[in-house]
Amino acid sequence: MKSTAFLTLAFSAAALVAVSMMDWSSMCHPSEEAQATQDQLRHVGEAKLASLDAAPVTEPASVAGDGVERNPSGEASQAEGLRSADGSASDLDELTWQVLSDVEFKDVYLEELDSYYWMPTFGPQVVAAEGKDFFITGYVIPVDVDEDFYVLSRYPFANCFFCGGAGPESVIDLRFPGKSPRPYQTDERLSFRGTLRLNADDVYQMNYILDGAVEHTP
Repeated sequence: MKSTAFLTLAFSAAALVAVSMMDWSSMCHPSEEAQATQDQLRHVGEAKLASLDAAPVTEPASVAGDGVERNPSGEASQAEGLRSADGSASDLDELTWQVLSDVEFKDVYLEELDSYYWMPTFGPQVVAAEGKDFFITGYVIPVDVDEDFYVLSRYPFANCFFCGGAGPESVIDLRFPGKSPRPYQTDERLSFRGTLRLNADDVYQMNYILDGAVEHTP
């Protein structure tokens, strides 16, 4: 049993190292924006592997007399906020990549990483969208399937992802309610619905996070 667990951990570590170290832009030299994105993906992946980026602990939802799941404060759960009275997916606003581009980055040196890191200052459009439910469409990039680390990208990975301006604002971390429902393939073009969460100062998380991510048909 111990040897099996060790092999599983070693395989996950090897997979992450391969993802972190491989030249994702083999046909060109990464731009400054793309290099910042690659560094961010590596840091988040390493944190997930080390269990430094564990999912937040939440109290189990209770079911009220009306059949609606509610959290301990009595408020409707996120899933209810994404559904209409008949149980179907409600009409949601689309979160566009143009809105997510309303951000500026500053190169900051971090002692703990012994390197520079792009710290974001979110613009008014992004700040106004925080905590709201949206759907967003893009290309899936499986950063580390073993760690269930998927991001949705504005640009397809196959189109020399790191050649152009694929900065940290062009990807969003898909946080599923539990495990991902299935293994996703690189560059699957899909829409996901969920709640936008912003991260400005934790280098072990992406800047944009879609909590409660579920596949969505616009």
